[in-house]
Parts: sequence; C-alpha cells; structure tokens
Amino acid sequence: MTDVERSSRPRDRKAQLAAVAAELFRARGFPGVSIKDIADAAGVTGPALYRHFADKQAILAYVVLSGFDDLEEATASALSDSVPTSDQLESLLSRLATQAVERREIAALWRWEGRHLPKEDQREIARRSALALAAWSKALLARRPDLPAEDAELLCWAALSVFGSVSVHHTSVARRRFAQLLVELALDVLNATLPSPSSVPEPPSLRLGTPSRREQVLAEATALFAHRGFHDVSMEDIGAAAGIAGPSVYRHFPSKAALMVAIGHRAADRLALAAERALQAPDERSALQRLAASYVHTILHTPELLVSFSADRVTMPDRDKADLLRVQRDYVAQWVTLLSAVRPSLPAREAKITVHAALTIANDLARTRRVASRPHFEAELTTLLHTVLGVS
Repeated sequence: MTDVERSSRPRDRKAQLAAVAAELFRARGFPGVSIKDIADAAGVTGPALYRHFADKQAILAYVVLSGFDDLEEATASALSDSVPTSDQLESLLSRLATQAVERREIAALWRWEGRHLPKEDQREIARRSALALAAWSKALLARRPDLPAEDAELLCWAALSVFGSVSVHHTSVARRRFAQLLVELALDVLNATLPSPSSVPEPPSLRLGTPSRREQVLAEATALFAHRGFHDVSMEDIGAAAGIAGPSVYRHFPSKAALMVAIGHRAADRLALAAERALQAPDERSALQRLAASYVHTILHTPELLVSFSADRVTMPDRDKADLLRVQRDYVAQWVTLLSAVRPSLPAREAKITVHAALTIANDLARTRRVASRPHFEAELTTLLHTVLGVS
C-alpha cells in the first residue's frame, strides 16, 4: 500500500463503519443484518471490515458501549461538584438531550438489541447504567431533598426514557428545539409528585377460565419471546413449554412468524378495547387521562404488548407487518389528536414527540424489574404519563 493510499483512508474509519452498522441494526434488527450487508453499505470488502471488528457482535458492542462513554462523559462533566446544583442538573439534561437527538440509533440498539451482546458486555452495561443512575439520583436529591431515594431513582429512570423515546419514531423538529423539548419533558418528570400510597386504588382482579390449547401455545410463545427474544426460540421450545410435542404446535400456527403476527394482533385488540372504554369520557382531557391509565394497565397485565414492540424486527409477510404497523400508528394518532385538542398551542410535531415520550416511559419502566416491582407501580406510572402529557 502506498503512502498516498494510507493518507486517503479516514482516521475514524472504525467509527464510520460502526455508524453504518448501527443504522442497519436499527432498521432491520441485529439478526437481520449480515457482515456482508454492513460491508456493502459502507462500500468496503468483508476482509476490510474484519480488520476493525472480529465479528458482528463486536460491532454492536462498540456502538452501544461508545454511547455509554458519551453518557458517562456528560454526567461527569455536568455533575462535577460533590453536591450538584440545580443548574448542573439542567446542564446534564441539556447534554443528554443533545446526544439523543444527534445519535438516535444508540438508544434503539441499547433498548432492543442489547440481548445479542456477550454476557460480559451486558453485565458491563448494567454496571455502568447503575452508576449513571446513582449520580443522577444524587443530583435530583440535592434538588429535592425531601424525596425518598427510591422515588428519585424511579424518576431518573423515567427521565432516561424521555431521551430514549427518540429511537422509536422518526418525527423531528429543529435540533435546538428538539433538544429543548426533551429537556422540558425530562424536567417535568423529575419534578413530578408521585401518588401517596393511601390514594392508590386497588387494581381490578382478573378471573379467567381454562385457556384452550391454542391459547396456551400463544401464552408460552409470548413468555419465551419476551425472555429470550424471537430468534433464540424454536417451535420445539414453545411446544415443550406448552406441554406438547414440537410438531403439534404447527396444528395451531404454521410458523414462528405466524405466532408473532397473532401476538401483535392480540395486543392491538386489547389496546383497542381499552381505548374504546377510555374514550367514553365527558371531555378530551378526561379521555386522554383515561387513555393513559388504560395503556399502563394493559401493558402491565398483557405480556403480548411488550413482545409485539419487536414485531418490526421479525421476518414476516410484508402484508402482516404493514397491517400491524398501521394499527400501531392509528393508536398513537388517537393520543396525538387528544393531546392537540387539550393543548392547542402545542405544534403537531411536538405533540407527537410528547406522546412517544409518554409511551416510551411506560414501555421501558414496565420492563425494568428494579422499579416495576414497586407496590404501587401502576398508579405511579400513570401519574408519570399524565405529567409528561400535561394533564396531571
């Protein structure tokens, strides 16, 4: 290789290749992207890619961990004092918001593709997340000294989800305003007043009859997909969990993709039913409040809902995928319509960003065992959604 060829090669080639891979992972899901796909998109050969990364997992790890590097740098820079001030907390939020807007793919990969990382990298992410959350909680407690420590942690998790929400949609506004809006929403969360235990109603009890064999298969598939991911579960695994031979599963569902389609439609049906009841309200504000409460209740009691969020990363017929995507968009549109009616001064794009922030808080915290085990979590989560939407 000549000196000219060496000098023409970008110094940050590794980061550039990782950025190309990150966009592909976000669009198709980690299992749906090959090394060849990444090399082709980057305009390099496979061997050239392997000079920088040992395998596809190494690329994913590089992208996700570099995102944590940025997060830690922002945290250390903003919260430099032993007792952080309110100004420092807001400086941190501003930095995190800017990073979220400029690198939307990082949050998506961390939230949905982290399970594909080696166990040691997963443990490293968990460790670094805990340290960051501890620093943020300390800063929040300096701002709100009467807040219980466990409540501060819950609010910090929710604020993190506000920034992560940019990964689930493509709506955008001017970068500066986008970051400012995220800061405003995060501050609303951090300043939220959680309901006292005495004001929390008892959740309704659900009494169900004996499910059919098809329902048993669907329930077991849902649990396995939630725990291990779609691609790491076989039809034999599902049959064993349901107490039948693997081939017998095909009597009910012709493929894993068909199972995922059924899960997606089941989740959509339950959301639609809950929304129909919620919308029977005297005004738009009450309807939006009820809609948020119905979503929280449904997501906490309907495992299909969390699993269905990964349906766009599953290989299934285009018609089914498009149909599920349309249903999801129509559901979000209901929220946006109500929010725009309640807050007419809020621009349409900002209303949509706000709705996605609220939904992402529910989706993320429902999957975060550390906070989801709180005794009054459903009421607290509903309060957080009302706060973000501005209808508390």
